[in-house]
Amino acid sequence: MADIICVIGNKGGTGKTTLSHMLCQGMGILGQRSVCVLTDTDREPLDPKGRRYLVADARKGDALAKVSEKIRSLPAWMGVIDGGGNRTELDRRLYALADLVLLPFRDSHEDIRTVVRDLELFPRAYAIPSQWPTLPWLREAADHMVAEQLDGYLDRILPPITALAASKTLLERHAPAMIPVPLTKACQDFARQVLDLLQVPIEESVSGLGVSSARHLGQATMRPVALAA
Repeated sequence: MADIICVIGNKGGTGKTTLSHMLCQGMGILGQRSVCVLTDTDREPLDPKGRRYLVADARKGDALAKVSEKIRSLPAWMGVIDGGGNRTELDRRLYALADLVLLPFRDSHEDIRTVVRDLELFPRAYAIPSQWPTLPWLREAADHMVAEQLDGYLDRILPPITALAASKTLLERHAPAMIPVPLTKACQDFARQVLDLLQVPIEESVSGLGVSSARHLGQATMRPVALAA
């Protein structure tokens, strides 16, 4: 059966949607088939054409249950569900069905207070610093804040995803023709980290490929699947 990864958290603006698409993009680079599932009613579905992954719309009615069931029936696939923010009941529901739960947070006291609450509420979840500063002195301050305020949860905090302006291109309605190399690497590293947590092996023939070759393989192994409810 497929694995399901849910990107949730009570606070909005932490980068859940961006990370969901980065994760699927990275999986595509590694030759892993995946689908990014939209649940946020404030967003519109993205055009799947030209992407390394499928997209599914689960914003209405019982669509989430139908999409999740369909994903589970696909051997060796990954489903990445973008949970949106400020929806505790949906977060509880997604937590119950997920194989891996990610809680993005940014470098603010409010974000950290919220992620502490979510880490306590969801004991199997991992927190992931999102849009993390790249300037050395800002990065040092952000890392210090995490070490000080999340001391009791350090074993459940993943390496940061640094801020990349280019990551916004993944959220454009139509997929960009080219993805900048730094973003490609960030997506690939993130996906590798998640697959390792799930103990999903990455084929040596894929992990050793260059970007252009991996892109070709990722597209070639993708087949159309009816996921929309």
